[in-house]
Order: sequence, then structure tokens, then C-alpha cells
Amino acid sequence: MSATQEHHKPVIGISCGDLNGIGLELIIKTVSNSRLLDLCTPIIFANNKAINFYRKSLPESNFNYQSIKDFSRINPKQVNIFNCWEEEVNITPGQLTEEGGKYAVLSLQAALQAFKDKQIQGLVTAPIHKKNTQSEQFPYTGHTPFLKDAFNARDVLMLMVAPNMRVGLLTEHVPVTELSQHITRQNILSKLSLMQESLVRDFGIDKPKIAVLGLNPHAGDEGLIGNQEETIIKPAIKEFKQQNNCIIQGPFSADAFFARGYHERFDAVLAMYHDQGLIPFKSLAFGDGVNFTAGLPIVRTSPDHGTAFDIAGKNLADESSMYCAIFTCIDIIRARQEYATNRKNPLKKMGSAVLGNVVDEKIEEE
Repeated sequence: MSATQEHHKPVIGISCGDLNGIGLELIIKTVSNSRLLDLCTPIIFANNKAINFYRKSLPESNFNYQSIKDFSRINPKQVNIFNCWEEEVNITPGQLTEEGGKYAVLSLQAALQAFKDKQIQGLVTAPIHKKNTQSEQFPYTGHTPFLKDAFNARDVLMLMVAPNMRVGLLTEHVPVTELSQHITRQNILSKLSLMQESLVRDFGIDKPKIAVLGLNPHAGDEGLIGNQEETIIKPAIKEFKQQNNCIIQGPFSADAFFARGYHERFDAVLAMYHDQGLIPFKSLAFGDGVNFTAGLPIVRTSPDHGTAFDIAGKNLADESSMYCAIFTCIDIIRARQEYATNRKNPLKKMGSAVLGNVVDEKIEEE
């Protein structure tokens, strides 16, 4: 690798997640691949002793690192461990403990500060558990609302990304009994705006094609099974279409939409609630799924799974989604840089334009 290539490699921060989950095992397995060092400089926000605890249970991994307490000592040719704490911590794989959550939050906060200090360009977060992270000091249900507050973002979008699909969520961790109160014109327009902006800036799609799912079975059946589609969702889609340079269609019945493979005809899909979007996504992404938070100044990605306490510490965790999370983070950083360059020099964009795969066709529900 040339000195110029080395200089342009992004520095990716990786938070450790719950100390008793599969996070550190996944991280060690992933960064042990020397190919990764050709693409980025990884910094793991954790502690040497925690890293070594899991390293011993992974005899096949070729994992070498250097420990740093000062970002001026980052080695771009090696995995770097930024020590967030020095004290002894009791690690008990598979157990939900107060310590596991406490140090997961500490790692996340240290990584966030590193971004604000311009030491990292992207953040990949290993899984945390809501039960041992929520507190008066961390009153959040997960990474997404924490990062939204940390950057004072007007709104953010949980966008699940895979090679064959992208699915955004209108609502995230909301009880099913409270869903309807969140299905509003303002929320739909906000999420659609974030989705369109992200598809253009983060994925290089000039004129995105977006699908919107209905809330009710059969997308309400023209008002026979709920009226949110007729009174809220359809008017919001019409308003957004009139005001933006994109192709948008819906609301679609969620079951037929995915069963017929319509998700492959669109650049992204907006689902109304968590399981409506994540069940088909996790079923169809085949282990390559990534959770990306659109609407933030930092590029943040994570694997599309949780702490998996049942297999923690057993060398059974599959690192595929963690690999994809890091590669997606790198790709989006580069896409944002390209987007910024093209905005400054529109002629460059015209000279390097690539035809997209957007098909402007009407898809009829049967």
C-alpha cells in the first residue's frame, strides 16, 4: 500500500458492546482479518484485559494489536485498542450484569468523544442490552436515541442495509398498542426526507425510488381494515412526491410486498413499525444485514443482531454482520466524501456519472 493510500484510510471506532455478550468475540474475529487493515484503521474502545479475556477463547484468530491512551500514537498498520478504563472488571459471558452495561456505555461515550475531537471518521457499535444500560445517566432504549440526543439531531432514521434491500423504520422500539399514535403525517414526511437525503448522500443514488408500507393488513383494504392508509399515509406520500425529486409509491400491503420480491425494485422501503420491517429484512438479508443510523454527522453502523448471551464466550458467534457493518461504514464515509466533492464541482459529477438501476414503473397490488 502506498503512503497516499495509507493517508486516506478512514479511522473507524468500534465500541465493545456488553462485556458479557458476543461483541468482543465478534470484534476480535473481524479485525483479525488482515485485509481489513488495507481499508481502514480500526480503534477498539475497550480495555486490554477485556480483549485478552476473549482472545484466549479464540485460539484460531491471528489477532495482534497495540494499546494506546493517546490518539497521536495510532498505528495505521495495526489494530489499536484505546483503553477506556484501567480497573479490574468481572467478566461473566452470558450473564446480564450491571458491570456489563456500565462499561458498554463507557466505551460508547469514549468513542463518541473521539469523533467530536475528530479522531475517528466512523463508528461501529457492538450490541448492548437495554436492561443493564438504561439509567438516570443513560435514559435511552438503545444506540439510536442516544446518538440523536448527542448530536441534537432533528430526527434520525433506523435504516437496515443489505446488498439486496434497504428497510427504514417509521417507529422503532414502540409497544404495538401505541403504534397508531405515532403514525402521523409529520413523522412520515420526516422519515421520508431522511431516507431520501441518505440515499442521495450516503448511497450515491441521484433519484431514489422509495416504497411505503401500510399499517394495517392489506394496507387497510381501502378503509375496511383501519383508515390510517386513507387519512394519513396516502396524503403524506402525495405531499412528499409533489415536493421532492424522487419516485415514491405506496402504501403497499407488507406481506404481498416482500413475498413478491417488490423490495428489489426499490432503493429503500419505509416500514411502519419494527417487526413489519425487521422480520422480512432478517429473513431475506441472509446474514449480511447492517443497522445504519441516517441523519447523523457521524457514520454509525452496527450488526443487525443483539448480545446473544446464550452463545457468549463459546466461540460460536458468526462475525458476518460485523464484517458488513465495518465495510458499510467505510463505503458510506467514501460516498459522503464523493458527494461533498461533487457539490463543490458539479462538472466532475457529470463526467463520472454512472447510470442507476432505478426503474420508473408502476407496481400494481393484486
